[in-house]
Amino acid sequence: MKGPQTRFVCTSCGRVESKWLGRCPGCGAWNSFEEEKVMPSSVSSTQAVPVLDEKLKTLADVVVTSASRFESGISELDRVLGGGIMRPSSVLVGGEPGIGKSTLMLQLLSSCASSGPVLYVSGEESPSQIKLRGERLGLDLKQIKIFCDTRLEVLMDVIERLMPSLVVIDSLQTLTSSSVNSIAGSVNQMRSCCMSLSLLAKAKNIAMFFIGHVTKDGVLAGPKIVEHLVDTVLYFESAQTGVRILRSIKNRFGSVDEIGIFRMDQKGLSAVKDPSLFFISDREAGELPSGIAYTAVTEGSRTFLVEIQALAVPCKGGLSRVYSDRIDSARVNRIAAVLERHAGLTLSDCDVYINVAGGIRINEVSIELALALALWSAKTNTPLYEKQVCFGELSLAGEVRPVSFLERRIKTSVELGYNKILAPVTEGEGGKSVSSCRNIRQAIIISKALRKQS
Repeated sequence: MKGPQTRFVCTSCGRVESKWLGRCPGCGAWNSFEEEKVMPSSVSSTQAVPVLDEKLKTLADVVVTSASRFESGISELDRVLGGGIMRPSSVLVGGEPGIGKSTLMLQLLSSCASSGPVLYVSGEESPSQIKLRGERLGLDLKQIKIFCDTRLEVLMDVIERLMPSLVVIDSLQTLTSSSVNSIAGSVNQMRSCCMSLSLLAKAKNIAMFFIGHVTKDGVLAGPKIVEHLVDTVLYFESAQTGVRILRSIKNRFGSVDEIGIFRMDQKGLSAVKDPSLFFISDREAGELPSGIAYTAVTEGSRTFLVEIQALAVPCKGGLSRVYSDRIDSARVNRIAAVLERHAGLTLSDCDVYINVAGGIRINEVSIELALALALWSAKTNTPLYEKQVCFGELSLAGEVRPVSFLERRIKTSVELGYNKILAPVTEGEGGKSVSSCRNIRQAIIISKALRKQS
């Protein structure tokens, strides 16, 4: 019999090569190839693969009931998942070590235990460690089944005998299959174990959650194909002041625009239900410091205010730099260039620091006007009006362009007491509290006038 063959798989895009390469020809990633052993087909074909449905049927005959989706009891998790947990489904949860992945999954199992059997599979912690965490969080642990083994075939047998409604695998990198001749966490092991368990979840009508490790770059470790195999991919982001932000980057059962906001405390992760003013610094009434601008951000069905902070100081060594990890540095450079060209503001001789209060990461284009005014305020040492909110996209020609959900942004700002709103020119929007601007020069002039009126 032929022995196992060796091949190399790119962990970024899944490309397979017969020899190791320093750079992947498919995606261009460096040092991304990992060696894996491939068993002959006569050996690997003996692995049992769950059958989804033995009879062929038309799509019209498929029955979908309202019981297919159920609430988890954690409102922010339900929001990100699209209204609740689908059954059957497979969900991959990633995040940095210690961010709260295992804590959230244990809270989820405790909340759903009353509706049917639930199973916690741990390959990293002992049962006593998990129990101590559950008791510290004040959870009801009587209905949670615990299984500490990393062998795939044994785990699948346990799941088929118990028939749980919800399973948590902590973590995917620890599982091993006897039909794959490689160590735990390798490309082939992760792909094989994830596919087998995902098929089993669909065949047995189970909601299955996988906890995944992340690399130093903040992306899920392992082959990219794992993200394609599951139905939903969730990422935990760590913000300042103990806040955790849960985002969906893939969701077959709902939108990927929603975010869940949690606060870590003694009882675990608790939902932040109204983040409207959560990312605004608490200051006494009076003038804002220079370099501060407020804007309204829309994430899914919720709109809240955030505070953009800018600092411009003379550069050291004659080479200016931009320091920004919450807003893309390329966007900051582009806005700085627009200010130099169309507002006469010189920033090329400054080191620019950009931050977002609360530590939330922002990607939408509506923040560009607020970012530009924060930079102008920091460079000229001129504070903005403390009740001013601004939003709009900034073009390379210095024009302020309209953004989506304008009514929601205006309504949220007014409800929170911000009575001066600077927005793009639109017809029939807002009211007396809205000042329209066509370009960045006009926005600066209006901001100066609001500052003098106050």
